[in-house]
Amino acid sequence: MFDKLEDLLIRFEEIMGELNEPSVVNDQARFQKLMKEQSDLQPIVDAYKEYKDSKQTVEDSLTMLDEESDEEMREMLKEELNDAKARIEELEHKLKILLLPKDPNDDKNVIVEIRAGAGGDEAALFAAEIYRMYVKFAESQRWKTDMMSFNENGIGGFKEVTFMINGQGAYSKLKYESGVHRVQRVPETESGGRIHTSTITVAIMPEAEEIDFHLDMNDCKFDVFRASGNGGQCVNTTDSAVRLTHIPTGIVISCQDEKSQLKNKDKALKVLRSRLYEMELEKQHDAEAEARRSQVGTGDRSEKIRTYNFPQGRVTDHRIKLTLHRLDGVMNGDISEVIDSLIAADQAAKLANLQDQ
Repeated sequence: MFDKLEDLLIRFEEIMGELNEPSVVNDQARFQKLMKEQSDLQPIVDAYKEYKDSKQTVEDSLTMLDEESDEEMREMLKEELNDAKARIEELEHKLKILLLPKDPNDDKNVIVEIRAGAGGDEAALFAAEIYRMYVKFAESQRWKTDMMSFNENGIGGFKEVTFMINGQGAYSKLKYESGVHRVQRVPETESGGRIHTSTITVAIMPEAEEIDFHLDMNDCKFDVFRASGNGGQCVNTTDSAVRLTHIPTGIVISCQDEKSQLKNKDKALKVLRSRLYEMELEKQHDAEAEARRSQVGTGDRSEKIRTYNFPQGRVTDHRIKLTLHRLDGVMNGDISEVIDSLIAADQAAKLANLQDQ
């Protein structure tokens, strides 16, 4: 590990030198690439430098303890020594995590698809609430959200909704949200007062650029139609809505949120490209079945991942056995504790997997 850290430190110094060269500054593509590499290495370099400083503090404290006779001074040195040793242990763990192979999609924006499952209108209402939860969470992270398409049920719910979240590292935090979300409560649509269980599915897809996935436009068929539902006079009176069919897979995507046919077409292509890219990633995951087993679930839409129990005001994530008794906060977008716990569990599983190899 330390040989690798020394190599990264040398590489970091090289990058810093290159960034000051006029030839690099004038080459924007090269400059941006180096800036990205520098940004990725910075936390590792900072932690490693602090680790080396702490190691030096331990050596210096031991040397001074050998020479010091004053008892009060010795106590201070012992305290400094213990603090430095504890910090070294923390930093070793942190460096192991920082050196774990990084998911190349972690920095990407995400496209989120939420679909009502079992439970009819109640599932559609819950889909709308989960949509709002993610929008609120995105706001707390200063990320932007952009509606792509939706299909309402007439009473404020979504049969399905697709939207985009634009923000640095969005995929790294939200990728664990894919799967089946279950709600247990007395539905607004139920007069008998019995608790029902309904489900929705969430799919989190990294936004795929042309560089990630080349889409053959000959495989795409476009139809235009008049938008329906809320949207105002302009949206509903022109053929601005777009239906995109991907012929080889049969995937159909409709976008009608924008007044412009061109913008709806662009959004439909973004969703399609990301969906096809996700299918490619799934194939890779299946091929790496052993590695997949060591990770917290990220992507299987049939996996029941979380239950939102309204009568008891609790949320349970079944993968990591985490239960929080603050459902109101979670539904208002305060899901950082759940996400941080999932990230920590995934990192721990990967570290354990590395040690077993």
